[in-house]
Amino acid sequence: MHIISTTPTIDTYASFADNPPMDFSADDDGALANYMPNHFGKQDGSINVEAQIERARRPVEDESKSAKRKDAGSDGGDKDSDDDDDSDMSDEEDEYPVSHELIIKTHDRAVTTIALDPSGTRLVTGSNDCTLKLHDLSALTPSTIRAFKTVDPFATKPSQTAESHSIHQVMFPSNSGGQFLCITATPQARLFSRDGELTAEFQKGDMYLRDKHNTKGHTSEVTSAAWHPTDRERFVTAGTDSTVRIWDTKKRFKQEEVIVHKSRAAGSAGMTRMTAIAWGPSPDGNGTIIVAAALDGSLVMWSGEGPFHRPTAEIRDAHAKDTWTSGIDISADGRLVITRGGDDTIKLWDTRKFKTPLNMTSHTSTSSQYPTSNIQFAPNGSSIVTGSETGHLHILNPATLRPEIVTPVTPGSPLITVNWHPKLNQILTGSANGQTTILFNPKLSTNGALTILSKAPKKRHIDDDPSLTVDMDPLGMAGEAQNPSGKAPAGSFAARHPTVGLTASGKSRDPRRPHVPAVTPFAKSTPDQKYVMEQIEGSDMRDEDPREALLKYAPKAGEKNVFTGAWDKTQPKGIYKEYDSDEDERDAKKTTPNSQVSTSTTVSALAHEGLRDYDVRRPDAPRKGLGTREPVPYRPFPIQLLLVARPRREPSNTHTRSKASAIKTTPTPPSHPSSSTPSTSPIPLRGSKKRNIDTKSLNF
Repeated sequence: MHIISTTPTIDTYASFADNPPMDFSADDDGALANYMPNHFGKQDGSINVEAQIERARRPVEDESKSAKRKDAGSDGGDKDSDDDDDSDMSDEEDEYPVSHELIIKTHDRAVTTIALDPSGTRLVTGSNDCTLKLHDLSALTPSTIRAFKTVDPFATKPSQTAESHSIHQVMFPSNSGGQFLCITATPQARLFSRDGELTAEFQKGDMYLRDKHNTKGHTSEVTSAAWHPTDRERFVTAGTDSTVRIWDTKKRFKQEEVIVHKSRAAGSAGMTRMTAIAWGPSPDGNGTIIVAAALDGSLVMWSGEGPFHRPTAEIRDAHAKDTWTSGIDISADGRLVITRGGDDTIKLWDTRKFKTPLNMTSHTSTSSQYPTSNIQFAPNGSSIVTGSETGHLHILNPATLRPEIVTPVTPGSPLITVNWHPKLNQILTGSANGQTTILFNPKLSTNGALTILSKAPKKRHIDDDPSLTVDMDPLGMAGEAQNPSGKAPAGSFAARHPTVGLTASGKSRDPRRPHVPAVTPFAKSTPDQKYVMEQIEGSDMRDEDPREALLKYAPKAGEKNVFTGAWDKTQPKGIYKEYDSDEDERDAKKTTPNSQVSTSTTVSALAHEGLRDYDVRRPDAPRKGLGTREPVPYRPFPIQLLLVARPRREPSNTHTRSKASAIKTTPTPPSHPSSSTPSTSPIPLRGSKKRNIDTKSLNF
């Protein structure tokens, strides 16, 4: 396959200088035909695709081959056995897509997660640099391998509340490439479109609620997530709040289900951290299962359709306690579960007998430093792929968990994440040095990296380089007159117009124009007070008297009553005297010149007059024991004397005056003929040494 470009380049004009005209004879028609161009444009721009793909071959020998050769040599060094081993190695190399590689270097820090949509055209990578990189594999060329967009999941927030967190996981649904899920080190999951636009941010729970069933979202960091195997609208998340939550992409304000995992470890108070989760088909093929790992070492399984109040199976000591199980995956048939624990082990489990592992092997863990280190089944379920701390890719046999191939990808830098795409049949890896590697085999893989390497590298047009253009002088002017500096004119617009436009930081390129900083929450300009007073309605309310503002509507209220205008003609006329507070005050001054008289003083005065049967509470009632005789005429006395509170004790110099005023102002009810003649002796008031009044005889 040859790709021929018709765009003239620099090499087109240089080819004639390198190959001067030859003296051809008449018999040498073939050489003349090969020398003469058969079309216009570029002559030597053909790209050998096979050679370009061959240059992507990985020259490093797999360690598994060396180990097998060593084992074969220890048996006796038979040459025939060595030949058989070489043939076996070539067969294994053709069986797995690891013979060639394409390197993408777009991150500055460790690549923690990789996602590729089902079609294999949109690649999304997440890193510890808190950014997402979006790549369009169908548009990349060998010379333009870069991301077309960089997304910060927290860029939409105001700058005063902006955050930056590491990216834990990104993933596309298995049957849709229109959106992808992003899990960061926060309590909220986020949903993005395939173009990197934020479409949904799911609810955060109330951390002060003790019962996690009543919360609407995670109350602490989300660690892992997984899409439903067939439903592209549902996914599950696991968090450090000891809960697993099932979400619907259309209902971002509350989860559908809350599963609270109660730890039985001593001293955990029933709480633990969920470290990894997977959602896959059930073994019987009639439903789904959810498998999650916890920090207490347990491995829990629920039915994807419920009920969720208790797990269908649980293994308490699946891995060592207080170790981070970072990788978990379910096979395509739902019968096997593979886990990669923080206790340096890889274990294989049977979902139908979820008690003890089927097999296990030792594998150094990197979850203490990179908690997203994963493990994955091959699309056909015949292999298991994972990375290592030494930067090698391990392809394991599910039956024995022994490595089939161990090949270095980034030696010296831990291999964190792997993704075996089912359609492309290519393995994508992310390393701690920020490198993303696509492993493929031209015989087994399709599209993806092959599409990129099948394209010719982009070259600049010859007219894009002004230093190589010919200075035409149609008017007879010298070249120095057109270009006095002797330098080649700038090729870009910014170089040709240095004072036009803005710099990358937002400043003006024109030095004469002052720089006006952008308005940010940290540096806001003070608004013009006069402009605000004139243009903004209601801005002068602080300086306005509320009483005067209400009185402006008094004439309007007199003309027409808005609220009771319907009853203007039927309103009754007032016939009662209006209440006058001033008149009450005048009456009080006349009747009680001294308001400090107490109730006890009035009672003593009444007793002195001989009214033993006088009812103070009912002055108009007849006296007791008089039968049907006429009641005593009622002479009202000031009610203030009965209600006034007892004053504080006054100084001794004013005490005598208070007594005298109390005696003068106390009214005397009319005497009765049957009563005894009152004594004219002075009344012993409160504070005196002698008391001649029998207070027990008073009828209250």
